[in-house]
Amino acid sequence: MDDSGQIKRLQIDDSATYRIRVQGYLEDVWSDRLADMTITIHNSEGMAPESILIGKVRDQAELVNVLNGLYELRMPILALELIKE
Repeated sequence: MDDSGQIKRLQIDDSATYRIRVQGYLEDVWSDRLADMTITIHNSEGMAPESILIGKVRDQAELVNVLNGLYELRMPILALELIKE
């Protein structure tokens, strides 16, 4: 809820911060193409590496562009999470 007691709903043109987990190793050089998201690598013993992207996008259209970019890079998406509006 916002200060007036109204339930806040995410709108298609709202900016928001997301966390995206993909399978595989994604180098930092791709950050520019992926909405300047911060890329970190997570390695677990016996598991494939995961790349974790965190960043703020302008709107849902930019989020779709990030997802399309990951698709073009052949990076399987494991999770997409809204962190904050």
